[in-house]
Amino acid sequence: MNDHSSEALAAARAAAPARNAGAAPNDSTQFATQDTLLTPRFYTTDFKALDAVDVSPVRKEWDALMAEFEMDTNTDHFQRPAEMAGTNYANLPPELYKEFSQFLISSLTSEFSGCVLYAEIRKKVKNPDLRTLFGYMARDESRHAGFINQWLKDFGIGVDLGFLTKSKKYTFFKPKYVYYATYLSEKIGYARYIAIYRQIEKHPELRFHPIFLWFERWCNDEFRHGEAFALMMRAQPGLLKGLNLYWIRFFQLAVYATMFVRDHTRPEMHKALGLDPTAYGLHVFAITSRIAEQVFPVTLDHTHPVFVAGLARLCEIQQAVEDAKARGGIVGGIQRLGLAAQAAATLVKLYFLPVVRKDLPEDVRLAPSW
Repeated sequence: MNDHSSEALAAARAAAPARNAGAAPNDSTQFATQDTLLTPRFYTTDFKALDAVDVSPVRKEWDALMAEFEMDTNTDHFQRPAEMAGTNYANLPPELYKEFSQFLISSLTSEFSGCVLYAEIRKKVKNPDLRTLFGYMARDESRHAGFINQWLKDFGIGVDLGFLTKSKKYTFFKPKYVYYATYLSEKIGYARYIAIYRQIEKHPELRFHPIFLWFERWCNDEFRHGEAFALMMRAQPGLLKGLNLYWIRFFQLAVYATMFVRDHTRPEMHKALGLDPTAYGLHVFAITSRIAEQVFPVTLDHTHPVFVAGLARLCEIQQAVEDAKARGGIVGGIQRLGLAAQAAATLVKLYFLPVVRKDLPEDVRLAPSW
């Protein structure tokens, strides 16, 4: 097969704005390089351990999924139509402009981080099954990242993906942590985008930017990526039992809490979409948890009153952290330490809430039917 990973990285970088050698990165690139609890990260892993993965236990489902990737139904989808050229879609109210542009930059960073990880796995492993899979997924993620960069040009900004690759800090995750975190990231990405797309379907007058028209087929890519990680985990049953159940709970809580808090920092964007951030977040959790039952024996009880109250408390703490940052100085630093302790205590409380336990279904595969 062709080396999709190299092509993917090259294509994504080609869509990025050029930057003169030695010049300082623009504000959007600097924003993308930030490493906080709420910003997307870049990951690396143990490639030798990944190389040993055997997907034989799920061979039938695996081959069917690879056939779907090979069909590549989105070959020409992620292109800005000629009729939209020359139109500036960034003419938005100031606060909505700020939140939406940051949403696009964060989304681009997340997509490109997946592209970089998948391309690196494709390059480092010899396992033919994994080389095929990660080549396809790097291809998809590069299209998504490049597509967002096309729209960022309206805002007079763009992210220098080459600079981002070199300057962003990389976090090492064991393969099983990559499975848990990336599976959840792909599936919750599907749930978030499909929820927004369905809202726009019902209320087209709320579509303040054309990019939402691409969300359905876009999130189906994310869904398919999650299916690949589900199969890899089901091919290694030990990852879904024993002490690993505690890691599954941990990553669910981390992903859910991060998404919930981050979305509550964009009130104007959700208001423009006619969405209440809390109701939207709980709807996304319901979709994601239902999907995750295909592979996780335990899922979080996202409807538990203590769980919902705890997430709301994390939002309050995040706002207080931002206020303390703005205050600065010794007092602000002390306040931030205290707030970090409060956030940790809240997360521990949420972690030990009762979970939903179900037997794994015999049929692993799901269809994006939400």
